[in-house]
Amino acid sequence: MLRKLTPVLLTLVVVALGITALAARPDDGAPERSADFVVLAGAAGLRWEDVDPQTTPTLWRMAEQGSIGSLSVRSAHRPTCPVDGWLTLGAGNFAAWNGSRPGGGCPATGVTVEQPDGIGANLPDQESVVAYNQDRLSWGTTPGALSESVRCSVAVGPGAAVAAARPFGRVDRYAPVLPADPAKLLGSCVLSIVDLGTVDGADPTNRAAQARQVDAQLARVLAARPPHSLVLVAGVSDTDTPSRLHVAVADGPGWGRGWLTSPSTAREGYLQLVDLAPTALAALGRPMPERLFVGRPAMSVGDRPDDLRAAIDAPADADREAAAQRRVAGWFFTLLAAAQVALAVAVLPLLRRARRHAGPHGPEPVSRRVVAAVELLLIAAALAVPAALLADAVPWWRGSHAGWWFASVTALLTVGGTAAVRFTPGHERTLGPLGAVAALATLVVGVDVLTGSRLQLNGVIGYSALEGGRYAGLGTVGLGVFIAGSLLCGGWLAQRVRRAWRPMVMVAVGGAAVVIVGSPYLGADSIGAIALTAGVSVAAAICTGGWLTVSRLAWATMAGLAVTIGFAVVDVGRPEAERGSLGRFLAALGDGTGGLTVHRSSTANFQTLVNSPLTVLALAGAALVWFALLQPWGGLMRLFGIYPAIRAAMAGTGVAAGLGGVLSGSALDVAGAAGALVVPMAALAALRVLDHSTDRTQPGSGRPGDEGGSAPPGGPGGDRPSGGRAAAVPGAGGAARPEPDPEAPEGAPVGPDRGTGAPDAAADRAPRVPAQPGPASTEVPAG
Repeated sequence: MLRKLTPVLLTLVVVALGITALAARPDDGAPERSADFVVLAGAAGLRWEDVDPQTTPTLWRMAEQGSIGSLSVRSAHRPTCPVDGWLTLGAGNFAAWNGSRPGGGCPATGVTVEQPDGIGANLPDQESVVAYNQDRLSWGTTPGALSESVRCSVAVGPGAAVAAARPFGRVDRYAPVLPADPAKLLGSCVLSIVDLGTVDGADPTNRAAQARQVDAQLARVLAARPPHSLVLVAGVSDTDTPSRLHVAVADGPGWGRGWLTSPSTAREGYLQLVDLAPTALAALGRPMPERLFVGRPAMSVGDRPDDLRAAIDAPADADREAAAQRRVAGWFFTLLAAAQVALAVAVLPLLRRARRHAGPHGPEPVSRRVVAAVELLLIAAALAVPAALLADAVPWWRGSHAGWWFASVTALLTVGGTAAVRFTPGHERTLGPLGAVAALATLVVGVDVLTGSRLQLNGVIGYSALEGGRYAGLGTVGLGVFIAGSLLCGGWLAQRVRRAWRPMVMVAVGGAAVVIVGSPYLGADSIGAIALTAGVSVAAAICTGGWLTVSRLAWATMAGLAVTIGFAVVDVGRPEAERGSLGRFLAALGDGTGGLTVHRSSTANFQTLVNSPLTVLALAGAALVWFALLQPWGGLMRLFGIYPAIRAAMAGTGVAAGLGGVLSGSALDVAGAAGALVVPMAALAALRVLDHSTDRTQPGSGRPGDEGGSAPPGGPGGDRPSGGRAAAVPGAGGAARPEPDPEAPEGAPVGPDRGTGAPDAAADRAPRVPAQPGPASTEVPAG
């Protein structure tokens, strides 16, 4: 009875762990009114490298006494042109100006601003821009949502007019330039938006001159700011390609020395352009149009260095790293995909010749040195992604040739990790390298997540703040590696215990991984936690033996659905401002706007599927497994028969990686990252299982000290020890009997595989002896 209830109980445990991990959320605190007036001052292209005490003294002093951060200027188009940035600022959502964009550049036409009455202004193109954003783009953006949320707003300059225009094109109060005394204008409405100018070009002299002009305009704004006001300065857009991180400074009551952040980034020192609109309304104490804004109100947090130069160096360095990451990541994953495909092709002839023939005739086995070299290459290939993640602990992006520095550091770490695995005790065992590689990969990603995911932010193996998709927790590649590593670790540990305990071990390891992935304090990936829950349930269900039947797949599906429903119930019950992505999506389904989210997800899946090198990794790994490893000569079926817990771990990895990629909009990227770890280890383990497939024991001579079965030095079994041993059994005439394999399934046969279909677990550990042809031979050919 208890055996039948085990899947149910384990499923409930996994569900409870998943809901516990997802339900707890940091207390962001409700934003409170902190100002009577808000002034949003924007300068297109302004970056932290443009700020210094000599060129921009006003901005420098403002940053000293206020809060600073790095601003991601993502909009609905890339790059974010100045007009797109101003439009996104006023919409509180990802927006873009309509018009043709040759070669991914910016629209050629300027913005038309009409002043019919000398008080306000009209934008005649605004209605077509609103229609374009709502009908052609997938964000459901309403340009002018910020100005619609206040009674009156002021705009100074054409860029500010774009941000302040209401959806029908009216700007309440407008001035093309700052008047001689701007105090009256800025105090006429609770919200003012000022266009400080533009900083563009690559020439340092020109940039410095433009930054100086921006600073002079800012000095006039600060001198005329209304009492008890909040001033926000932001580099609202890019002015060249590729995208960069920009300046964000807040100065006002409650915004003293600190880092700017927001719940949308959950990372100190980072906020998004879409966060500025809700920040302004929160500071004024005005209600927010939650269904129109995707940003969240920014806040100031402490622990900023007292020295402003040291504080500014951090976002400036992050900008350099993010820019270098964009250049390096593409060729790294392309080279990794090419290397793994080439290695897969090289493994094929070794698999065909790995199984030794029992008789005197047959193909010559591949040289031991060649096999050993290929094994090391497989280990290195599996460790390439964790090594590249660890490489971001070294500031390679600061060098003049960042790509070469990254390649050198990653190569050194890969070699070091391969050597560590090679000399780990138990390396000679069939599952020794697999367990060591999985543990090392899980450790690297897990420690990074537990320490704040600092290596993944702007890292080659992580995510870029320039993309605006994620700023904290586990990224797509990190999720794939962590899923594969944690499940393989669970399978390796489960294989070493008795059959009855294996599901418990798998649930313990997998449940801890679910908590790390799903906790908002750690991995902050609710979709990944739901997918991993299904994978852990599959692995726990089949780790004692048997295949993934319909009933077991149903249990895994029910576990994932239970976690999803449980978390959804908790999340939807929160206030709108505190909901996570799942809660916001379900609320959108309730009000009929959920189709936009589905459309964005499907579009992202298609674009990622077509453009990502990880798609090649996923497809190449699947082809190697299906057309080679799972064939009768491929060895993987034999490996699965001998080690059911490893089969369970790999099946769970496939389920979790597939679900995680599709549900998160990253297509096969999660599966590709997982396959980069799993497929080389599966090939290595299959090679070793095939190599041991004809191992036999030999009767001893009965002489004292002869425990029987040891292969002569230099023989077929002498080049690589198997780790097993044969012990003489008293009263058995000195015949050797292999000891039970601690990694073999309970009840597995200890003798040779005689064609019954049951894999010979002990044969994978028994010492190999050369075939002895003739009538006296005791060897039984493998079935």
